Amino acid sequence: MTEPQTLGRYTILGELGRGAMGVVYKASDPMLNRTVAIKTINMAADPEEREEYEKRFYQEAKAAGGLSHPNIVTIFDIGHAGDVVYMAMEFVPGNELKSLLASHLVEPQAALDIGAQVAEGLAYAHERGVVHRDVKPANIMVARGGPAKIMDFGIARMRQSDVKTQTGMLLGSPKYMSPEQLLGGAVDHRCDIFALGVVIYEAAVGVAPFSGDDITQIMYQIVNAAPPAPSAIHAHLPAMLDLVLARALAKNPDARYQDARELAADLRACGAQLAAAAAPAGEDDATQTLPIGAFSLPGADDEKTITLPPRRAPPQREPRDAGPRLRISRRFDSTEAAHRLAAGAGDDIERTVRLDRAALAAASVPPPAASKRTAEPVAAPRSGRWRLILWVGVTIAALVAVAIAFG
Repeated sequence: MTEPQTLGRYTILGELGRGAMGVVYKASDPMLNRTVAIKTINMAADPEEREEYEKRFYQEAKAAGGLSHPNIVTIFDIGHAGDVVYMAMEFVPGNELKSLLASHLVEPQAALDIGAQVAEGLAYAHERGVVHRDVKPANIMVARGGPAKIMDFGIARMRQSDVKTQTGMLLGSPKYMSPEQLLGGAVDHRCDIFALGVVIYEAAVGVAPFSGDDITQIMYQIVNAAPPAPSAIHAHLPAMLDLVLARALAKNPDARYQDARELAADLRACGAQLAAAAAPAGEDDATQTLPIGAFSLPGADDEKTITLPPRRAPPQREPRDAGPRLRISRRFDSTEAAHRLAAGAGDDIERTVRLDRAALAAASVPPPAASKRTAEPVAAPRSGRWRLILWVGVTIAALVAVAIAFG
């Protein structure tokens, strides 16, 4: 098939991608001077499929055309040219989440943020009666430096839909479908919450929650198995994320989040915990930074801060001795006492003994009578008796002197 040069008033600039339903082009709108994305469906296909495709195509325009939200691609126009019907929509410069995941370019923090944005967009659509029914990475566009946007409401079902799903026919990607979709049960907005839970798990953890060698095994896992907790695979992921995804992926719709906006809030809380855990450690505890105004300093600027030096422990004092301390008597002369103790070493040596009156008083020995004349030196007696008496007297005097000195 030759690519068209124009579709309606739009000039084709190039091809953006191909899908099961048709081709997506990048085009220019000369009337409004803006770049758009053109989604087309070739109606020259099997006649039996053409009618179904065409109904689903117009249903997409009806469902998405009434939605105006930062996280949903805006529909501008719809038209028909020959065997091709087309839809002009907002052109989002960026990449599909599918290609980002394949290139391992999504960090857990970014995955949680993208999930929260998509949840906000889904909540807005659900409040207006629109269920996407095919939430998957290929239908989430991540703008460069901008928001994440939900695309392709081609199989969305409104509450008052004119298009009925045939019995036993699965619309959507089985890998991201909820158990009730796989089992052919009643489907409501909670199937989108389950699908988004699968997308977030895959983006944040790096592996799909449900896997198998073929579609049958994957479907069995979705209906019967519970995936491992994210923190059991990567310990740095917050434990709160385990609870959030377990609730989003609950098999029973009644046990899931009933509002996608609540899921968005919990995802942002998980992101805050993840960011806090990855933040660098603060300053050393020994350094304190306090407002100057807290000290009521005169002329201080309240907006400035001062840095206090590290607290130092007070110096340790040496413990005092438990026993009493004896003061030294000012009257004690160690040289004189030594001479006194040495008295009597020689038998023929004459000594002059002078006894301190205070020492004699302390020893209860009456002082000698005062003499008006200067006392004459006393010669040491030569007899043994008097020598013994003098030795005893000198010894007592020395002991008394020592007692005074340390008393």
